Amino acid sequence: MTNLFSLDGKVVKSIKLPEAFKFPIRNDLIVRFTNAYQSNGRTPYGSYWFAGNRRVGHNMGPNHGISRYPRVAGSSRGVMLSNARGGRSAHHPVTAKNWDLKVNRKERIYAKLSALSSTVSPELVKQRGHKFTVESLPVILEDRFEQIERTSEATEVLENVGVLSDIIRSKEGTKIRAGRGKSRGRKYVTPKSILFVVKDKSRISKALKNLPGVDIVKPEELNAYVLAPGGHPGRLLVMTEGALNDVRGWKI
Repeated sequence: MTNLFSLDGKVVKSIKLPEAFKFPIRNDLIVRFTNAYQSNGRTPYGSYWFAGNRRVGHNMGPNHGISRYPRVAGSSRGVMLSNARGGRSAHHPVTAKNWDLKVNRKERIYAKLSALSSTVSPELVKQRGHKFTVESLPVILEDRFEQIERTSEATEVLENVGVLSDIIRSKEGTKIRAGRGKSRGRKYVTPKSILFVVKDKSRISKALKNLPGVDIVKPEELNAYVLAPGGHPGRLLVMTEGALNDVRGWKI
């Protein structure tokens, strides 16, 4: 059982959770799916295939007291080979490498159900780092929440139900990325915060898309990656009543 909240944070009634929230938690399936999801989303990259070979190298042949190594004409500088300065790379990355990983259909379904059931446990959600004051999880809101288009109104609702502190945690946890990626268009890293599951996100996405760390999905878009980013189960979940009814119709 969980509580249905109105937009002002008051409990309207208690509702029974669907059977999908009672699936056994399988960390192995969650990690397997998230690893495959991240691997399949990689962009192919590699170095230029002719890099290091764009020099003409000569050698003098035998009986000259010098190794038969490709060198610049009229000089002793070696070229082209992998152990020469400016030469080709011995094992450079290639775009032809296949990063795809296959996950069986039942494993994908079980991983999603397992990650979904982990959102009910306050201990797992707190262990993942989320901050909240609400007692029952997941947080279920009235369908009127989907009609909100202003961020100020949405944050007021989140404060009323006791989950706004997780948005603040994500904002304060934003930091500069360690490594080369900060000079390649991805300078900041933001912790994941609330996952919103709504039936119609055409309006509410305008109010929530600028909040740090949030994700907005429909019930049919749920998978183990958005429910357990990085393979860590127990994400803070906020759903509308209509989205919960859609999950109730799943065949388990």
